Amino acid sequence: MIIMVMAIILVGGATRLTNSGLSITEWKPITGALPPLSEAAWIAEFNKYKQIPEFAAEHPDMDLAGFEFIYFMEWSHRQLGRLIGLVYFVPLVLFLWRKKIPSGKRLRFIAILLLIGVQGGIGWWMVSSGLVHGRVDVSQYRLAVHLGMAFMILALLYWTWQGNRQNWPEKKYSSKLSKITTTLFLLVFLQILTGALVAGTHAGLTYNTWPLMDGGLVPGGYLVQSPAWINMFENVASIQFNHRMLGYAVFLLAIFVWRKAVSYKENTVRKAAGWLLLAILAQIILGIATLLTVVPLHLALTHQAGAIVVFLLAAWTVRSARIRAY
Repeated sequence: MIIMVMAIILVGGATRLTNSGLSITEWKPITGALPPLSEAAWIAEFNKYKQIPEFAAEHPDMDLAGFEFIYFMEWSHRQLGRLIGLVYFVPLVLFLWRKKIPSGKRLRFIAILLLIGVQGGIGWWMVSSGLVHGRVDVSQYRLAVHLGMAFMILALLYWTWQGNRQNWPEKKYSSKLSKITTTLFLLVFLQILTGALVAGTHAGLTYNTWPLMDGGLVPGGYLVQSPAWINMFENVASIQFNHRMLGYAVFLLAIFVWRKAVSYKENTVRKAAGWLLLAILAQIILGIATLLTVVPLHLALTHQAGAIVVFLLAAWTVRSARIRAY
């Protein structure tokens, strides 16, 4: 399940980066599992796509072959979502029936299933925002919610897998390191959400210089919109600047965590903190390269994959600091 959720995050990123997310204009959870099976059906779907603002604004010269490509990108994303639900649901029912899941953990397993179902609804809620009111992209707010929910499901799956693998250890540390690693994990999650805002507003296509923005540390257009709070979500200068600064903050805190973990008695914590620090450094370098080259597809997807790696390493570090597993 962890591997499948990682895959759907990357497929979703590819769908967004190829501008394919609005190609399927309807939500049919059951019948939508089948793509168009005849030329007439393909033409009918293409005609539906021609009715939304994105077609006229961005793909007015698209032919049927081009539409089939973006349709299959979005269809693959939705199909993988259906498969995730099925692959989780069937064994869950079987394990519950055979009482293979500890009674105190059943609610968590059921909650994960419910979140997977809710995520499907959030996905359509996000897509629908790009089909109305003259928009040519989905709402960056809804994109952040959709991506954030995917990472929440990933975290729950990872924590549950580790718990089962370690025979559900209960003894926890109340150490300072536990609190610091939790803070770092939350900052990493927040950084992923700001990355969704960057993606949703195409902020990465602007200010393609580093380390300065618009010739200065703080871009001139940082707080030009009113009220001030809206800049954090709709001003590309503010969104990109915040993403950069939060990345630096994550890196500095990771250094602090690593230095604390070095003197910690548990070898697992030291190992986790070390790998996390290296992954964050690599992710920063990759983010800079993606920015300077104006977001090519291969680098953008690698950067998104890097976010998954950092997130899981941050979860491993938190767990290593909190729970005595060995």
